[in-house]
Amino acid sequence: MNTTKLIGKLFASRQCFLEEAYVSRPEELQRDVLRRLVSCAAGTEWGLQHRYDTIRTYEDYARQVPVQTYDDVKAYVDRMRHGEHNLLWPGHVRWYAKSSGTTNDKSKFIPVSSDILHDTHYAGGRDCVASYLMNNPDSRFFSGKGLILGGSHAPNYNVKGSLVGDLSAILIENISPLVNLIRVPRKEIALLADFEQKRDLIARSTLHAHVTNLSGVPSWMLSVLHRVLELSGKSSLDQVWPDLEVFFHGGVAFAPYREQYKQLIRSDRMHYVETYNASEGFFGVQTDPSTSSMTLMVDYGVFYEFMPMDEFGKPDATVVPLDGVELGRNYAMLISTSGGLWRYMLGDTVRFTHTHPYKFVITGRTKHFINAFGEELIVDNAEKGLEAACAATGAQVADYTAAPVFMDARAKCRHQWLVEFAVMPDSVEHFARVLDEALQRVNSDYEAKRHKDITLQPLELIVARPGLFHDWLKEKGKLGGQHKVPRLSNTREYMDELLRLNQPT
Repeated sequence: MNTTKLIGKLFASRQCFLEEAYVSRPEELQRDVLRRLVSCAAGTEWGLQHRYDTIRTYEDYARQVPVQTYDDVKAYVDRMRHGEHNLLWPGHVRWYAKSSGTTNDKSKFIPVSSDILHDTHYAGGRDCVASYLMNNPDSRFFSGKGLILGGSHAPNYNVKGSLVGDLSAILIENISPLVNLIRVPRKEIALLADFEQKRDLIARSTLHAHVTNLSGVPSWMLSVLHRVLELSGKSSLDQVWPDLEVFFHGGVAFAPYREQYKQLIRSDRMHYVETYNASEGFFGVQTDPSTSSMTLMVDYGVFYEFMPMDEFGKPDATVVPLDGVELGRNYAMLISTSGGLWRYMLGDTVRFTHTHPYKFVITGRTKHFINAFGEELIVDNAEKGLEAACAATGAQVADYTAAPVFMDARAKCRHQWLVEFAVMPDSVEHFARVLDEALQRVNSDYEAKRHKDITLQPLELIVARPGLFHDWLKEKGKLGGQHKVPRLSNTREYMDELLRLNQPT
């Protein structure tokens, strides 16, 4: 019996639970999560303030606890970071995941309690493996090691033993010693702050390792893998790691990178599994390889609520628990967690494709969209449009962003796309035309605004120089970790910065 089949037996009971309980009683599991969270936090300052001891039902909870943004809880988090206990969650929270900021702050600091580390983040990692082994009974996953990309961390104020950093760094720092035996690179390299130095050292230290699986953000992993190929002199990654079989990816949409990975890894045994893990929690796993939808993980330390995006921003917007969602509707996701976030507006938008089990796709961000002219363009539309344009023109997209042009010298309005290509299209004009037509097919509001070029002119496509987005992130000190390029913006802040950097020197 191979090692994977032997270790795989440890996942059998969980695999049965995912197949049975997630289908038959997901709403019950969610109600249990809410009861557990409220009970645990009843004695905290937050729980006392919102009378958690009187909450008996979801309706009580929704009535007594208002919807929160980071700005609403920032003061609590700052007190926690200075060492205060029992504020949003029982006890002392030592770890804080540094995430992209709000309108008022450069960064957010998300509390990572020991509870959420184990009942959510690590549980998600285990379920990724459990689900993958269930779908691939002949896997040799545990015959080698996993290459896991991490960020970095730093001291938190002057509080002893308290640190802030990328979530991936927190996970690696606290990971079980047993898992450290089957992962690379070693911790000292994985947690380096300088991504370019780390990239080189990861490649050198793993070049001759027996790697069977990868985990990380597609854009940053791609950079590491290119360096591995440079050092090896090989033409494809399966010549370096012949038993490589799966990449667990998340953080950014995989569609723009899929073809690049197929060229790097030519093995027909290679699998790709999408995960939905964020600084705030681990929410979804692609449990069925035949669909791009992910399964919502309903028995972790996370209780979910959903606000229809067509009501987003309204003071009386509807908010529903899991059993109130409708298939095909776009929702902003709210979470309550064992990290001490309560009815917290995550910032991501999702659309459900199935119930029992509940499956969904990520459609974008509540702030990353373009609605300058009533077109309501979201990231999901952009990804589908780019996929169509790439297929029609033979192109491969490395990175991109888009923003509105409100009015040019001829009083014309349009969308402006800045695209860095890994492989150039047969014609830039052809790519732009197919992209524009595809956006009209997938978004009726965009189609209406483009009608006869009255409101919106055809989109403008600007080719970014090689390495532009890398240089922009580097200039901002955001290489590696959880950092990513904002895909769509309703303002020109990012676009104008990038265009200035795109100018020849």
